[in-house]
Amino acid sequence: MSKTDLKEKTKPPVKSSPKIRAKPDTKTASKSGSETVKEKIAQKIPWFFGDSLRKPKLRFPAVRMKSVNLPTPSRNLALIGIYVFLFVLQLGVIYIIYREPISLGAKSDGSAMWIYPSLHDSFIIEAIAASILIFLCSAGFLTLYQSLKYSYDKTFAWRLLILGAVLVLIGFVALQYMLGVKQGTISQ
Repeated sequence: MSKTDLKEKTKPPVKSSPKIRAKPDTKTASKSGSETVKEKIAQKIPWFFGDSLRKPKLRFPAVRMKSVNLPTPSRNLALIGIYVFLFVLQLGVIYIIYREPISLGAKSDGSAMWIYPSLHDSFIIEAIAASILIFLCSAGFLTLYQSLKYSYDKTFAWRLLILGAVLVLIGFVALQYMLGVKQGTISQ
């Protein structure tokens, strides 16, 4: 015996693993193309044309759209834009454009009258003043809200709280005065 014969005898025999082959499904073997998950689900739903006509499989190319990176404004700029829009809305621009009121009136003696005596009409200056006062009240409420955020710094929170309350009070009293003049209960 040669050395190579001894090596072959000492080697353990190599076992070949049996290849597992799936049995072809007779129903789908006659059809061309592979089945997708949708087709497996659709097997339970009857196809209108039966087995004689197969639904076409369409493959669409994967197209990636390039995203456009537009510069976005900062949060402060967006907040300023929102406040300007709210100010214009409170100003009553639609009323001013539609009705075309005069900007300022005058009494019979010639003195200026900046509040129109009727509730249904107004001067332009009156609309601007009312809008500023409503904006002042809104700023007061925002300051009150900000005072709650600084509860750990009591002195700063109290300052914001007092400032917000004063702004709200000034705006409310001034708007009530304007309404009193318009109703005729308070003289101008």
